[in-house]
Amino acid sequence: MKKIIASLLVAASACLTVLSPAHAAGGGIAWDKFPAEKVTDTTALQRGAKLFVNYCLNCHSAAFMRYNRLRDIGLTEEQIKANLMFATDKVGDTMKVAMDDREAKEWLGATPPDLTVIARSRAGAGGSGADYLYTYLRTYYRDDTKATGWNNLAFPSVGMPHALWELQGERRAVFEDVADPHDPAKKVHVFKTFEQTKPGQMSAADYDNAVGDLVAYLQWMGEPAQNYRTQLGVWVLLFLGLFTVIAWRLNAAFWKDIK
Repeated sequence: MKKIIASLLVAASACLTVLSPAHAAGGGIAWDKFPAEKVTDTTALQRGAKLFVNYCLNCHSAAFMRYNRLRDIGLTEEQIKANLMFATDKVGDTMKVAMDDREAKEWLGATPPDLTVIARSRAGAGGSGADYLYTYLRTYYRDDTKATGWNNLAFPSVGMPHALWELQGERRAVFEDVADPHDPAKKVHVFKTFEQTKPGQMSAADYDNAVGDLVAYLQWMGEPAQNYRTQLGVWVLLFLGLFTVIAWRLNAAFWKDIK
């Protein structure tokens, strides 16, 4: 019975709607810049993988990613089994959620989306998909007018509750009415600041850093070979540059006696 209750509580934090950057970019806040250097930081990726397994994988799957691919970010199979897997999983399995799709739809009203390529699919006019996710996970606030009790600046009226609220704590958003720049006779509701109402397990700076780690992992998971591709690209450009010099000198030597 306790396991069933725990499962229901975990399910309550699932994403009920697909995250929409177009919605955010259309009239919401500007997206913060994701610290892109974390994607090449194996320690940050390892921390992000742990956050993903503990806070996302309960309801969301990553059906196109296998656990043993985490060896690419410096983890051994023993570390993966001990820290990032459930007892029934095998290291060669894909990251599938234990919750049945039919049950998820019955409990939540919709099946939580797969997150394998979420960072790659959420790019928009406001920036990259990583920028959107980094902003989205850091702009939750308490809103008693919503069914879940939560709202989000990047995605107003989002259906997903704040899955990381224990880490960040609870905040309320402070808005103010200002004159509409296009029509001074009208007032617009503008976000001013956040006020912390309950502390979390982390400080604000530590939470932002943790979200950066999580988004870095989501970015990496969408294309695990991206770091190798970047490194290979640098070597290819160096080779082409060197070959250009060689070809230029060979061409000069070939034509030097021809008037």
